[in-house]
Amino acid sequence: MMNGVVSIRNKNGEEKVKIERPGGSSSPIWSIAWNPSKDEHNDILAVADWGQKLSFYQLSGKQIGKDRILTYDPCCVSYFSKGEYIVMGGSDKQASLYTKDGVRLGTIGEQNSWVWTCRVKPDSNFVVLGCQDGTIACYQLIFSTVHGLYKDRYAYRDSMTDVIVQHLITEQKVRIKCRELVKKIAIYRNRLAIQLPEKILIYELYSDDSSDMHYRIKEKICRKFECNLLVVCSLHIILCQEKRLQCLSFTSVKEKEWVMESLIRYIKVIGGPPGREGLLVGLKNGAILKIFVDNPFPITLLKLSTSVRCLDMSASRNKLAVVDEHNTLRVYDINSEELLFQEPNANSVAWNTQCEDMLCFSGNGYLNIKASNFPVHQQKMQGFMVGYNGSKIFCLHVYSMSAVEVPQSAPMYQYLERKMFKEAYQIACLGVTDSDWRDLATEALEGLDFDTAKKAFIRVKDLRYLELINSIEERKKRGENDNELFLADVYAYQGKFHEAAKLYKHTGQESRALSMYTDLRMFEYAKEFVGATDPKTSRILMTKQADWAKSSKEPQAAAEMYLSAGEHLKAIEIIGEHGWADMLIDIARKLDKAEREPLAKCAAYFKKLKHHGYASETYSKMGDLHALVQLHVETRHWDEAFLLAEKHPQFKNDVFVPYAQWLAENDRFEEAQKAFHKAGRQTEAVKVLEQLTHNAVVENRFNDAGYYYWMLSMQCLDIARENEEQRDEMLKKFERFQHLAELYHVYHSIQRYTDEPFSSHVPETLFNICRFLLNNLTKDIPPGISKVNTLYALAKQSRTLGAYKLARYSYEKLQKLHIPSRFQESIDLGSLTIRSKPFHDSEDLIEGMMCYRCSTNNPLLNNRGSVCINCRQPFIYSASSYEVLPLVQFYLEEGIGDEEAVSLIDLEVPHTDQRDQRWQDMDDGEQQALRIDDGFDDEEDDPFTAKMSFEQGGSNFVPVKVSRSVLRSMSRRDVLIKRWPRPLKWEYFRSLLPDMSITMCPTCFKMFHSEDYELLVLQHNCCPYCRRPIDEPN
Repeated sequence: MMNGVVSIRNKNGEEKVKIERPGGSSSPIWSIAWNPSKDEHNDILAVADWGQKLSFYQLSGKQIGKDRILTYDPCCVSYFSKGEYIVMGGSDKQASLYTKDGVRLGTIGEQNSWVWTCRVKPDSNFVVLGCQDGTIACYQLIFSTVHGLYKDRYAYRDSMTDVIVQHLITEQKVRIKCRELVKKIAIYRNRLAIQLPEKILIYELYSDDSSDMHYRIKEKICRKFECNLLVVCSLHIILCQEKRLQCLSFTSVKEKEWVMESLIRYIKVIGGPPGREGLLVGLKNGAILKIFVDNPFPITLLKLSTSVRCLDMSASRNKLAVVDEHNTLRVYDINSEELLFQEPNANSVAWNTQCEDMLCFSGNGYLNIKASNFPVHQQKMQGFMVGYNGSKIFCLHVYSMSAVEVPQSAPMYQYLERKMFKEAYQIACLGVTDSDWRDLATEALEGLDFDTAKKAFIRVKDLRYLELINSIEERKKRGENDNELFLADVYAYQGKFHEAAKLYKHTGQESRALSMYTDLRMFEYAKEFVGATDPKTSRILMTKQADWAKSSKEPQAAAEMYLSAGEHLKAIEIIGEHGWADMLIDIARKLDKAEREPLAKCAAYFKKLKHHGYASETYSKMGDLHALVQLHVETRHWDEAFLLAEKHPQFKNDVFVPYAQWLAENDRFEEAQKAFHKAGRQTEAVKVLEQLTHNAVVENRFNDAGYYYWMLSMQCLDIARENEEQRDEMLKKFERFQHLAELYHVYHSIQRYTDEPFSSHVPETLFNICRFLLNNLTKDIPPGISKVNTLYALAKQSRTLGAYKLARYSYEKLQKLHIPSRFQESIDLGSLTIRSKPFHDSEDLIEGMMCYRCSTNNPLLNNRGSVCINCRQPFIYSASSYEVLPLVQFYLEEGIGDEEAVSLIDLEVPHTDQRDQRWQDMDDGEQQALRIDDGFDDEEDDPFTAKMSFEQGGSNFVPVKVSRSVLRSMSRRDVLIKRWPRPLKWEYFRSLLPDMSITMCPTCFKMFHSEDYELLVLQHNCCPYCRRPIDEPN
């Protein structure tokens, strides 16, 4: 509106947004236009007013950016159809082109009067103007391509004011905004030059990294230049204006100027040290010059008859490619100026920057690749070829640059046809397929160029061929130089077996051919090759054929072939692995016993197959007794193992130790202990027993604990007998373990009485057991034995039997101990009620404790232990009822041996015939018993009684020692002998009441009343103490 207001309304005329301009009525608005671009995020309105400003607004009324100041009054604004440019005209009598952001790019056309209207033809570059004087003008706008290329970096203009630098390999792009019309672009290494209307900007890369895309301004040259071409070097810019070349430093100092004889058509930087770069210049008159930045004098390379259109120099600077105005490509040798070849239909050319002999050129819609002097390889391509780097060709199509990957297969094969392997390898390095690499490797290998072949096989990662090449190289180092032999190996690897065999034969290496055929399982060819002349070779072939049959899963055929070839071990292995036991035993029976290895293998397979009988037969044939013993042990055939151990005692250890371990694993610990003992493994035997004893005590199996301690004591006795060094220690342990065995044995009855509701023992027996235990308990009470239980049982039995004084003593002792709650009430009540009883013990009980040596009545409990208080003679107890037995131990005088003593006793010289009628001897080998029928012994006539009576005195114990005459006077029926094994001495006991029948166990030497012993043996079928079976021989 004239008042400077913009009103945005809907289609019904209702106002939605009102934009008030700051100039108001002094800045009337003459033209507005909406941006037709669909790429913009918001609708954008361009507003031009006569305040000479151009502004942009969003639909919401918010201004975009700042006002653009104009130098005239605008009368018309019009967008291009895609919204990328704006055309404006007005009082300056011309139409101008602007960017969509309002940056002026240039004048479209000048008129003689004000331009009142301008319009752009949709989807085209035509602009029509309408003027004050009635003139209508139509213009076509042509937007030229402004760009620059150096190797893999391409810079081009975008939106007229921006520069985009594209890395053609990594496809990275970076945009540089200049906000002015970009007129020229030049790029070289790490430099980028951009010419704007009033200045030139020089950019450089941040780093030397080949993929770095970060540019920064290095210099600004604030001058206006007119030029046709712009070139940048490391330290200079080159301006080309028709015939003139000017070299300026980055500080705008003109250093050199060259004036040519003709118009300059083409200019290119070909590299060089910084500040001394070379330029390749092509002129319209056909002259081709080389100019160095630091040299004022151009160098003429060639003079053609036609104008130059495109130039490039090869990587080594030895060859020059020229495209003239007739589209003919010519390649010259620079040094000799000789024309090497020429090709028609070319509009651009480029040498490969990585390969000297390769170039490509484009024209007529085709891309042409030429290697050396070989024919051209063609493929279709749209656009204009501008660069060639490795296997990538850079192609400019319309405004876009792309890197086209071109396989170099065709030129590589051209080199291969001429056996030029190294050149072919160079081409392949630029980029070929895996199959091309393999072809190159194979051809080079057949051509015996091992170096090239090795590199190529490394590319395709073919380890097989690499191993072949390495082996050939090693053989060459060792002095081999027969190429035919090397070629034969190559043919063999390639599968050309018959050609390889012919070459092997030709070089006198028939064995290699034979090995090749057998490795390939071509046994028929191998047999033909060998013929029927050599039986040894035929046997080797048979073995190899068997190997093949084995690997091809025909085991039976393979085994038969091995047997035919005499390879017994391999045949046995196959048969054994397949479990054919019958075939295996046939082989074992046919083999000679001297062939130990095959027989051992047969036996091992029989063991694996669990054919115990066959394995045993094989080991017996070999005579390998140790292996046979191991077999019996491993298969748990203990009876056979024991038989062998009996015949060959050296294997005792090998049999009984595993047997003991097996018994222990099967919870048969007692048998295991015996087996360890039998094997001589005393340590293991003792260890098992100790563990068993500990377990029995923990589990309150005191009967078992007593038995295990007795066994331990006997083990210690065995060790003492066999080992002189440990004798004293082991004898001490023997005595200690015997003592513990007796304690646990008697405590078993007390524990059962206190913990179980019923007892099998009569009160007298329990009474005796408790007294025996308390008399023998030292200060250190063994684990598991309870003094409380013992005193409690004694108190109860004492009360029952009338030993009230002893019962009272027991209750008093109990009060000083820690009593379990289950006994507390009973003990408290007993302590009270016992006070109502007389303070003495029954006479009968006291008489039962009479010493049979000195006839002294002993107290029921004795602090000194189980000995007489008068003569100190130890009491001998029955191991069942624990009553004192009428036995007195006697000792032999010095010089009397055990054998002599027994022979003297056995003389049995009776005093009267009447004595013979009174005694009855019972000795069946299992037990010894003395029984009297009637009558009494005459003490006065007995020398032993005299020894008892008169050889004692003082407080120390004086043992009864007997002479030969006393021994001779004794009757064998009165004497019991504990025949201890070495190193213990025998112990002798004389019965003073021959009418009492006493039995002694021949193993543990415990004494019993004969009736008790017989009853217990009938109940348990063994000794109640040592558990020796009654039918076991002594």
